[in-house]
Amino acid sequence: MNFNTYFRLTSYATIGAAALALFVAGGAGVSLTIAFALVTIVAFKLEGTRRQLTERIALVVILISIPIFYFDWRVLTPLLLNGFGDTGDLAQGGGISSSAGGAAHGTIEVAVLAHLILFLSAVKLLQRKADRDWFFLYLISFFEVLLAAGLTASPVFLATLVLYLLCALSTVVAFEIQKARKKVTVTQTRLLVPPDSTLFRKLPMRLWRRRYLETRRLPLVSIGLLALIVVLALPFFLIAPRTASSALRRGGNGVSGFIGFSDNVTLGQIGQLKGNDEVFMHVRIDNLGAMPSNGLRWRGIALDEFTGKAWKKSRVAERSEKKESESGLFQIGTTASLAHLTTQTFFLEPVDTPVLFGAPRAIAVQSKLPFLWVDSEGGLQTRPHDQERVVYKVYSDTTEPGANALRSDRLEYLITAARYLELPNNLDPRIAALARNVIQKSESRNGYDAARAVESYLRESYVYTLDLKAGGPDPLSDFLFNVKQGHCEYFATAMAVMLRTQGIATRVVNGFLPGEYNEAAGAFTVRQSDAHSWVEVYFPETNSWVTFDPTPPAGRVAKTRSGLAGMLSKYSEAFELMWFQYVVGYDKDEQHSLVTSLRRQLVDLQRGSVSKFDQARAKLPSLVNPITIVLSSITGLVVLVFLTRRVRRFGWRRGLKVWRVGSETEVTRIDFYERLLKALEKQGIKRELYQTPLEFASAVGVNEAQAITNAYNRVRFGDDELSDSERAQIDDLLARIEHSRRNN
Repeated sequence: MNFNTYFRLTSYATIGAAALALFVAGGAGVSLTIAFALVTIVAFKLEGTRRQLTERIALVVILISIPIFYFDWRVLTPLLLNGFGDTGDLAQGGGISSSAGGAAHGTIEVAVLAHLILFLSAVKLLQRKADRDWFFLYLISFFEVLLAAGLTASPVFLATLVLYLLCALSTVVAFEIQKARKKVTVTQTRLLVPPDSTLFRKLPMRLWRRRYLETRRLPLVSIGLLALIVVLALPFFLIAPRTASSALRRGGNGVSGFIGFSDNVTLGQIGQLKGNDEVFMHVRIDNLGAMPSNGLRWRGIALDEFTGKAWKKSRVAERSEKKESESGLFQIGTTASLAHLTTQTFFLEPVDTPVLFGAPRAIAVQSKLPFLWVDSEGGLQTRPHDQERVVYKVYSDTTEPGANALRSDRLEYLITAARYLELPNNLDPRIAALARNVIQKSESRNGYDAARAVESYLRESYVYTLDLKAGGPDPLSDFLFNVKQGHCEYFATAMAVMLRTQGIATRVVNGFLPGEYNEAAGAFTVRQSDAHSWVEVYFPETNSWVTFDPTPPAGRVAKTRSGLAGMLSKYSEAFELMWFQYVVGYDKDEQHSLVTSLRRQLVDLQRGSVSKFDQARAKLPSLVNPITIVLSSITGLVVLVFLTRRVRRFGWRRGLKVWRVGSETEVTRIDFYERLLKALEKQGIKRELYQTPLEFASAVGVNEAQAITNAYNRVRFGDDELSDSERAQIDDLLARIEHSRRNN
């Protein structure tokens, strides 16, 4: 590949990589990206031909397009984004990525800007290009990548960024070489060797190799430059002061069709949610204080009022306390011991709910969020985050009172707990009878055993299914006495209502199961299908809410991935999590955590090294004995004698030979020319520093000096060797010059 072809190819690759980054970020739709790719291919084919647009025609095309882009900004793009109920397919057809939907977030301007940038690039690609036009194209490509970086936080963007940087570095190098080649002409060079030298005989092969190597090495140079940039920039990135928020903005709407975490939850809604495998959040457990009896769950919202068909917050439960913190630590409660705390880090995707999740009984929340609302049921909420990822830590006291302490609780509730016992006026009386019958058969004598009895009864007597069958005017009765199949919210509702009929305070909690544990990421992957409902029972003497889950095991099993595809998917999620934690969301807290982790590892490594050294030193006396010393000495002596003989026989001779040859060659190359300079200097002719050997020989005007200088250039710059006859001839020429000096 010749250099001109390489230059055009790498330039077009840079522009294409920038457009690809814009497409990945959602700034350009499929149709627009395909159209731009076709224009790029056509422009590459037309490069250097007469069919390219002239600069004047290109300017006219741009001026004519200004009203079109104004119409696109004021009418077309708003119509595509906001004028239809479902704009996904329509927006894609119009060249707008549906992930950029939502005029309220400035996506109209972003879409129009993407259209304009790609249009200008296309026009410039189709026209005849001078150096300034190439520079303009490179500048536009840079702004495309800059725009893409502001639209997305996806790790997929990293791949397009690396591709763009490789192409851009190669293009910059090629562009500078291209400019230098235009400035240097053949007439500006001088022939330093005679045409009959061996250099000219080897010239065709050397030119072919140079033409082949000059483009082959440029990609390697680009890779080396990129590696150098990463090596130099990475430490600065890690140690630079951080003040950014941990909320990670991205383009696009929140999780589509998300339900299950509103203040009013109708029976059957979570069944719809469980059919969706979209990732909802990732959870990393940094420290596990105590494992609850029913396992970990990510608590979202607690609902205390049942209407017969739905759960909602009562007016009392809706009361919330706003907490603000400049340090980023929101204190919610207290704990008897820090050892009881379970530390969880949540990476919450953009979702259409302000609810924050955590293990039960949150004590504190650490985040860069501006404020936090804590309701009377222990629920956490913040500002809406349907356009950004949120990273936060929750410290929860996951300890629970022992079973004996709960059995001794007499369930004497205060008036403030009365709302946890309320039931609809038209509740089916068969529900209370069923609860009473279940508790009596279990011979339960206290509230705790009664709750366990109802929990076991529902798990064993009813079937979990995703097919919604219970319904009608009284879906709870239909579930308990007719279909006997349902989703988790039916089981939770049944248990909560049955216990309330027996004077036991309960509430229903909506949240998530732990999810699938990803070993590669060291975190749980929680999907929408992991949404779950369970029951919390109140025990007043210990002032504790204890978790009960009546859903059969089939409804509490997280989906797992296996095989090669599953393994690759887990590694992909692990990389994505690392990307968001240590790149996009790398803030002051993560920086401190990373430094602490590195310090801990260094301390452990130091302790391990010291321990191994001490062990080796302790074993040393047992290894040292007279027999060991004698054998080691004999072995060392034999090896030393062998190496000495080898070096004497081969090494010194070979090294001496190489030194002598090299010395002789260097003397040959320098000595005869130095003799010439000294001889002329004694005659009052001195070579100036700015003179080349040929310029100096021409200024001297002596034929012998000219011949000696030609021979010097052949040896010094042509990598040639002098024959014995040539050396003798040079000696004769030098003798003539020196003889002429003596005669003068």
